[in-house]
Amino acid sequence: MLKRKEFILGAAAGLIVAAGATAGGVISWPGAHAEARPGQLVASAGAGLAFAPPQGAPLSFADIVQQVAPAVVQIEVETPVERPQGIQGFQIPGLPGLVIPSPGQQQEEPDAEPQLAQGAGSGFFISRDGYIVTNNHVVANAKSIKVKMTDGRTLDATLVGRDENTDLAVIKVQGDDFKFVSFEEQADPRVGDWVVAVGNPFGLGGTATAGIVSARGRDLQDRSSAYVDYLQIDAAINRGNSGGPTFDIYGRVIGVNSAIFSPTGGSVGIGFAIPASTAKSITDQLMRGGNIERGYLGVSMKTMSDDERAALGLPEGVKGALINSVTPDGPAEKGGIRAEDVIVAVNGQAVETGNALTRAVANARVGDELRVELMRDGRRQTVTVRAAKRPSEAELYPTDEEGNANPSPAVPAVPSGLTVEGLSVSPLTAALKSRYSIANDVSGVVVTQVARGSKAAQGGLPVGTVISRAFSRPVNTPQELKAAIDAARAAGRPSVLLQVTAQGTTALIALELSKSE
Repeated sequence: MLKRKEFILGAAAGLIVAAGATAGGVISWPGAHAEARPGQLVASAGAGLAFAPPQGAPLSFADIVQQVAPAVVQIEVETPVERPQGIQGFQIPGLPGLVIPSPGQQQEEPDAEPQLAQGAGSGFFISRDGYIVTNNHVVANAKSIKVKMTDGRTLDATLVGRDENTDLAVIKVQGDDFKFVSFEEQADPRVGDWVVAVGNPFGLGGTATAGIVSARGRDLQDRSSAYVDYLQIDAAINRGNSGGPTFDIYGRVIGVNSAIFSPTGGSVGIGFAIPASTAKSITDQLMRGGNIERGYLGVSMKTMSDDERAALGLPEGVKGALINSVTPDGPAEKGGIRAEDVIVAVNGQAVETGNALTRAVANARVGDELRVELMRDGRRQTVTVRAAKRPSEAELYPTDEEGNANPSPAVPAVPSGLTVEGLSVSPLTAALKSRYSIANDVSGVVVTQVARGSKAAQGGLPVGTVISRAFSRPVNTPQELKAAIDAARAAGRPSVLLQVTAQGTTALIALELSKSE
């Protein structure tokens, strides 16, 4: 599974944070900077090939590490965590939900201070006057932040700004003579180029690892990937490395380590870094005290698959972002965008994926008019939408007290209703809404059973799913669903596009039709 570096909470043992390396001072190289500034660390490189290793590499990275290490820092944080209600006691490290009650103490004081979990991560100076880059998830909600330097000093730090969408943050310590490094926005590392990571794995302090760029433009299948094309590296990064930099062979910062892919939780040689071009732009804005504002349409969408394209009757070769649902009274709805539209371009720039649409909109200023080209009912149309300000992640993706986005229903299903394409569906009654934890404003028919071996079962459609549209028609009864599917089959479609809501999320799926019903 993909492990974004996060805190492991525990009262006694504390917590150690995710991936990354800790950088060293600002680096110059031929043609990149005119001359070194005071406090700037300078690594030399032979003229010629930008990524050709200097003489001796890769026999040793010692000179690079020695030069950049003074800009590397460890970051220690304390973050409040909720105590179990009604009971005081000792929390078992690594098991945040398990508490041993303290003798003679059964009730917690109503105004008791929250427990604090210890956390650790990495970071690096990017200016002489004390600005430090790290990951958002390292410092988010921290009550206190301390920075440990290679010379043994421990300094208090304050949060300057953070951006959830790219997982970047800037903190600051007092002072004006720190060794620092800088981002190399123009660096274009190739797959196979050497990289070096320096950081704070497992709280051990300055640790260097080396590897290569394994891939570029990685999508981590999470919300951050809408804004970041990650570098994949195989230099070992572990818990506590989060927020540290990735260096190239000349000590230039080409990325900020943020996540790992691991079935075990430890390094297996698949790490991900935010490219310097993205990190520089975001951290510059944060250092200026600005909030990161992004454009907003108010749609749920995804990259259109071939099955979905066929279900919509679109010709081969058409690519775009398929709109699952539209936020009521949002910019998209006001501009005339509907569910089942396929957006293919914004302001003349082609859109082939859901992430491409997110980035095109996010790059717009609040209030900008966007010319959106879309496919609807097989025809290309253009609508104009005025971009709004994107809400915070907490507003867009609310969670319950345990941090779960959509708790699964605990009551088993009761088969009932009409069976269509292997799906037993029933009208959506108040009782079924309660049974499957369906919001009151959701309408349609609810799936109460999925036949084994059916196309729906193969597609993973879960019990409790609400089907609200089929073949571009609203569905409120099982008979309407059957009629829509029959119409899709009569039109020669190999699949039918369904608008569904499952566990609070609305999406479009293409259900492959059986040969006969």
